Parts: sequence; structure tokens; C-alpha cells
Amino acid sequence: MIANPRSFLKTLFTEAVKAADPELIIEPYVPEPPKGKTVVIGVGKAAAKLALALEGYFKKPLSGIVVTPYGHGLKCTNIEVLEAAHPLPDQNGLLATKKIFAAIKNLTADDLVIALVCGGGSALLPAPPENLSLQDEIALNRVLLSSGFSISKMNLIRKHVSEVKGGKLGLACYPAKLITLVLSDVPGDELHQVASGPTIADNSNREDALKEIALHELNLSENIMRHLESSQANCPLVENLKKLNHEIYMIGSANNSLIAAKKKVEEVGLNAVILSDSVEGEAAEIGKMHAAIVNQINKYNKPFNKPIVLLSGGETTVTLNNFSGRGGRNTEFLLSFLISLRDPHSTYAIAADTDGIDGSEANAGAFCDSETLNRIRDNGLNAEELLLTHNAYLAFEVADSLFFTGSTGTNVNDFRAIFVS
Repeated sequence: MIANPRSFLKTLFTEAVKAADPELIIEPYVPEPPKGKTVVIGVGKAAAKLALALEGYFKKPLSGIVVTPYGHGLKCTNIEVLEAAHPLPDQNGLLATKKIFAAIKNLTADDLVIALVCGGGSALLPAPPENLSLQDEIALNRVLLSSGFSISKMNLIRKHVSEVKGGKLGLACYPAKLITLVLSDVPGDELHQVASGPTIADNSNREDALKEIALHELNLSENIMRHLESSQANCPLVENLKKLNHEIYMIGSANNSLIAAKKKVEEVGLNAVILSDSVEGEAAEIGKMHAAIVNQINKYNKPFNKPIVLLSGGETTVTLNNFSGRGGRNTEFLLSFLISLRDPHSTYAIAADTDGIDGSEANAGAFCDSETLNRIRDNGLNAEELLLTHNAYLAFEVADSLFFTGSTGTNVNDFRAIFVS
């Protein structure tokens, strides 16, 4: 029925990415020009592509600044595209933050700010409070990235150690009209979580952040703890942003991308099911969970009849502990999935990040099939040990199963497709 399963799975990934392609989805959300001037600000892995697409559709002159990770930049006509470091902030990100604040200074109620917000923005817009430094913010991000925290827990803490996150950038746009276009990469599409909500507040507070730090015994510096324990760490609440003339639109999401992939499966006469667009948890554990579903299908033809394609999205995490190998959450998921299959026969899978970069390497993710585990072992490697030491990249490298796309210009997080034939 499917002559080349790997090619088929790659096609599903491509369809998912297309459903989140700024050039293809932004037009219905492009606003009418204001009486005054239009300033575009943006942050994230897809910020440059969003800016370029917006320029193509907007009917009047505009200006602005967006920041995106190194290697993701594009040349716009009137919007300046800056590049900075991700996932750890750097000096260029700090300079970009200052330029964005300068661009929205002294605006009037006749002006319009269009904020383009997508995943990756938390690192790209460092803005340490005056009693902290960029090095403090880098150290905080380093601890959070290795903690295994969900994106919501990470954002809860880092937004209270920032002058831009948690709606603070939105407040700085007042009194101009503000329109935020969000490309959601967070489980559940809580838009205040995307890029730590630079223009969108929520009602969490620094006490919530301190509770999480204590509960998980995070080792943060004295400088950061002193700041979090002071009123300087307070973020605006939803009520505080009601004075803004603010419209918020979600223009793309993991759910939309999974629906697009499902339609593609059905076009070739197969059934597909979306397990969830908001899977969170340790990548290795989520791999076991997906394998358990496939094992059930193979043994009982339940809860889904074969052939079937299982689709899921979200954002898994990896807790590094004492190991820091080569790989990312999608290759870690896939290696765990593969090891946990009782019978890999006639099962094919892809796990990849829709932005084209999975973790510490240049691959988007990887594929697996019934022979992948044998190829790993035939090369003298222990798959279980590679999983334990977070070296999933090496496993799929020797199996010739890595998946490379380069930067896709968008980001709706993890994409997984499992074909049980």
C-alpha cells in the first residue's frame, strides 16, 4: 500500500510544516493600516519569515525590528532582522531587545504595533532587571534547560527575571494599538506561554515561581533568588493590560499542523488518529507510552485497527542529570520508542522538530523501522546505554536514519508520526 514508508512519513512532516508556514497562513490576519505609523516587532524562530510575509501583504509603509536565531534570518525591505543566540541568550539578543524598546518609544494612539511572536523568543529577548546581568539570565536558562521542566514551569520562573516577558513589552507599546500574531508552539496553545508572553500577561506570580524552585530544589544564584524574593520581580497581571487596545490572534498551531498531516494520510486511503497535540513529559517516557499503544495494536488490533497512522505533537523534555550527550528530545523519544517495541516488524516512525533543529545537533529528528535497532547493534553500540547517556543522535547516525531539513522558517514544536502497516 505504501511503497516507501520513509518517504511517506517525510511527506507528512512536510504537510505539517506547510500548515504553519507564515507565507501561507498570515494573509487573513494582516490588519488595515492606521492613521499614524506602523511598527513591527517580533521574536522567535519564525520571526524573519513572518516579517517577510507581512511586508508582502501590508498595504502601507511600515518599519520595525525582529530577532531570530542565528541562521534563521531573511532580508526584509523595511523591517530590520537581527540574529541572536538560542537556547542560551547572548549580547546580540540584549542589543536586539534594546532596539525593539527604542522602536516603540513615543508612539501615539494613532499608531499601530504589530507583534509577531513565536517559539524560541524566551532566549532571544534577554532583558535582565537592573540588579541582574546578562550572565545571570544565561545561568538561569542553563539551569532551566537541564531541569526537565515543562515549558510552562520554565516560563513561570524566567518571566519574573525579565523586563520584557510576561506582558511587559505589551505595556511599553501603550498608547498605540497593539495586534499580536502568535504562531503557537506550546502544549494547549496557552498564548501567554509562547516566547514567555512578551505582550500577553497571565495571573501567575513570583510566589508561584518560588514554590516551584523550592519544590524541585533548583540551584539558582543568590542574585537571582534575591531578585525573586523582592517586589521588583512582579509581573503585570491580566487586569493590568486591560488598558491596552490589544487584539490577539493565533495564526498557526500544532493542532492545525496535525490536522493537515491527518488529511494527507486519508488522501492515500489510510486511517489516522491524532493522539494529542499537547504531549508533555520526559521524552524517553513518552516514547515508552507511544510504544505501548503500538504493542496493543499489534497484539489485539485495538484500540485502532491496522493499518493506522498515529500522530502526536507537543513539547517533551529531557532531564540531563549527569550526562550530556549528542541529541535532542525527538531522537531521544524515538530511541526509547524503538527499544520499547515488542515487535518492530511493519512499524515505521518519524519524530522531528518542526523548526528543523532537534536539540544540540543540525538534524530535525530521525526515522525508524524494523531494522533500525539491528543496524545500531550491528555497529557495536548498545542502544539502551545510548538512551541512558542521552546519545540518541549517535544511534540514528550509525543507522543512517537521521532526518535533516535545515531551518523551516516556522515552529510548532514536536511532530511524531507512527505508521503501523
